[in-house]
Amino acid sequence: MMIKLAINGLTFSYNSVPILDDICMEVAPAKLLSVVGPNGTGKSTLLKCVDRVLKPQQGNILLDRKDIMKMDRMEIAKQVGYVQQNVKRSFPTTVFDTVIMGRRPHQGWQTRDEDHEIVWEILELLDIDQFALKYFNELSGGQQQRVLIARALAQEASVLLLDEPTSNLDIKRQLEVMDIIQDLVRTKRITAMVAIHDLNLASRYSDRMIMMKNGRIIVAGDPRDVLTAENIEAIYGVEVDIRTQSDAPYVVPLKPIKTKKVWHHENDFIARSKKKVSSIGRISDNLSERFGQVKVLK
Repeated sequence: MMIKLAINGLTFSYNSVPILDDICMEVAPAKLLSVVGPNGTGKSTLLKCVDRVLKPQQGNILLDRKDIMKMDRMEIAKQVGYVQQNVKRSFPTTVFDTVIMGRRPHQGWQTRDEDHEIVWEILELLDIDQFALKYFNELSGGQQQRVLIARALAQEASVLLLDEPTSNLDIKRQLEVMDIIQDLVRTKRITAMVAIHDLNLASRYSDRMIMMKNGRIIVAGDPRDVLTAENIEAIYGVEVDIRTQSDAPYVVPLKPIKTKKVWHHENDFIARSKKKVSSIGRISDNLSERFGQVKVLK
């Protein structure tokens, strides 16, 4: 099997705090790989390492068997398109000009008719062509998200990295964006790597899935093998029921494994209220001694 992207022994730390620990994985062309796991588990950091936004302390990343650390920035941009999760959304440019920035690795600063045609096709594909002459800053968060995805698609990269591409989108737009990504994977034979929180969206669209926790890949494979009640309970600490919908697993959360203690008894509430009032009274006495009479509102 041909391997498009290979990661071997990847380790990364922020200020000596380990974030990724010995990540090893391979992704073939024309596959949509979803990266799931709890918050803070290293999903975004993994994508940034693949795009060389971050430099790992150990390991290597091979793109078509070439080490990305030995590739220049423009060469990477021709092959890897990256949509960040939390980008500073303040481009003082129109939507069209924002998207055409994605053509720069192919045409430098001089645009051609071909570049304009590619951008218009992508704007229409993502249903944002009506905003082409609007300024990026005038758009809603969801519209801005689609513009940033359009800019990545304009790069015509063979690897697409998307960090929470459906954030800020309503359910209709979420499905539309994931449909587009899936269609590009199948028709253009690109490799897509998507960090995503929604397990059911990941299940519906992914060819392969990795589930991470504490910077490590805990389980990887077909979504039907990864999304099991046992795996989700162990990694997320939540009891779930796994059902099947269109031959894909569908996760139904039941309850968290660990719950915070809740005081229901009336006497507990009264005792805690009296303790707070007593504490306020002591503060009032201390202030009165220093500044004169202090009135406490009851």
